[in-house]
Parts: sequence; C-alpha cells; structure tokens
Amino acid sequence: MTGLGALIKRNTKLFFKDKGMFFTSLITPMILLVLYATFLAEVYRDSFSMSLPDGFTVSDKLLDGTVVAQLLSSLLAVCCVTVSFCSNMLMVQDKANGTIRDLTVTPVRSSTLAFGYYLSTVISSLIICYITLLISLIYLGAVGWFLTVADVFLLSFDVLLLVLFGTALSSVINFFLSTQGQISAVGTIISAGYGFICGAYMPISQFGEGIQRFVSFLPGTYGTSLLRNHAMRGYFAEMVSEGIPSEVVEAIKDSVDCNLYFFDKDVEISVMYAILVITVVLLISAYVLMNYLRNRKAR
Repeated sequence: MTGLGALIKRNTKLFFKDKGMFFTSLITPMILLVLYATFLAEVYRDSFSMSLPDGFTVSDKLLDGTVVAQLLSSLLAVCCVTVSFCSNMLMVQDKANGTIRDLTVTPVRSSTLAFGYYLSTVISSLIICYITLLISLIYLGAVGWFLTVADVFLLSFDVLLLVLFGTALSSVINFFLSTQGQISAVGTIISAGYGFICGAYMPISQFGEGIQRFVSFLPGTYGTSLLRNHAMRGYFAEMVSEGIPSEVVEAIKDSVDCNLYFFDKDVEISVMYAILVITVVLLISAYVLMNYLRNRKAR
C-alpha cells in the first residue's frame, strides 16, 4: 500500500508540474467556454424561446439560467472524459521516455504500477473537473439559480462517475500506446470527436435516426443525459410552476436529451446509472486483465 501511495503521489505531482500536459488538459474546457459564451449561448436561448407556445413567456432569469444549465452540462460531459485522457498521458510518456523501465526494476509489483496510474489520473482529473464545476455553478448562480442541494450533489456524483469512466477508457486505450506521436494523435481525436458522439456539442435529438441509434449504444451518451437532467431539473420545474404546459416541458426535455430513447423505449435515470457503472467495471476489468496477460507473457 505504501508503494501504491508513493506512485499516486509521484504521478499526480508530475502531472501538475508538467505544464504541457496540464495546459493541454485545460484546452478543451477553455475552448468550450469561449465557444459557448460567444456563440452557442445565443443559439440555445433562441431555441428555448421558440419552443414556448404562443402567449407563454418565462422570466429572463429562468430563460438565461436554463441556457447556462445546458451549457454547464455540455462542458462537464466533455471535460470529464477529455481531461482524463490528458491526465493519463503520463502512462504513455513513461513508456516513451524509458522511465517505465526504471519503475519495473523496483520491488513494486506491475499491478501496483497499473493502479497507480489509474488512481492518480482519477485524482488529477477530479481536481480539474470539480474546479470547473464550482466555477460553472458560481456563474449559474449569478445568472439564475433554481437548483436544489440534491441537484448539486447529483451533479458532483455524475462528474465522479464520468471521470471514472473516462479514466478507465483512457487506461485501456493508452495501454497500447508507446510514443509521443501516438499520444498526440489519440488526444486530438478524443478532444475533437468525443463531444459530438456524446451529444454535448449538438443534442442527439437533432441527429438522423441512424446516428441516434448508433450513439444510443455508447455509454458517454448516458453520462451527458445524467448531467443534463440534474443541471436542468430545477429549471423545468420552475417552468411548470410559471404555467408552461407539462407536455411542452417534456418536448423541451426531448430536444435537449434529458429524455433518451433506446429504439423508441424511454431510458430511465436508474438505467443510465447502471449502464455507466457496468461500463466502468468492464473497462477496469479489461485493464486489469491486459496487465495480467502482459506480465505473464513477460515472465
């Protein structure tokens, strides 16, 4: 346990000391914040306004808060996974620069090394993602706050679950990487593509039927929906209390992926959690198995 603790401390310190990795992990959140603030916020605002029936209006505080809540959920959905990939690049860098050879000649077991990378990535990613969540909540409070304590708690839990998912996924993928070029290629692909396939950049409801069915098989889709539900629940409840018909609110939920459908069947919140938890367990199991087989082959 002492060896594991030392590895976690070493990996975490190296991540925050390495300005390249650290700032790379912040690129996606910063780009998304600028993109949302300068372009998407107005698009989302117009979309919500047009969704309201004729003769119905909501306060600017509620409308602006709803927009920011959607932006918050999109930002976190992407950051939790992309930051995890960037944080986990240390595992590949150690192989690329030969540091892994120095670590493997020590008495520390290979399985301890593997879990050291995993747990340190979780810690580093959670620090960045929770800071992002805190800043987003402060901004949301300034615009229009309709969240409950339970909503904030569930958002925090969603962030934790998505970081565990992102770290497990990156651990499996990074297991096969060993050069700086491969790190850059995978990082670019994940940063550019993940937001689209998880429904963060554009709601899945706006995709074609074939793409909707494809992304319904991807765990990240349900992580985005969980964040959407918990970030926006209070705003939808306030809309109903202000007189907006419940069927209109449900239609808005459909349009922003709060309601997800798997081949026309509604996916419950509990099922979304189950999908993510099972996926995390399977990915970690695959990571453990791959390390075991590699170590067995090496012996």
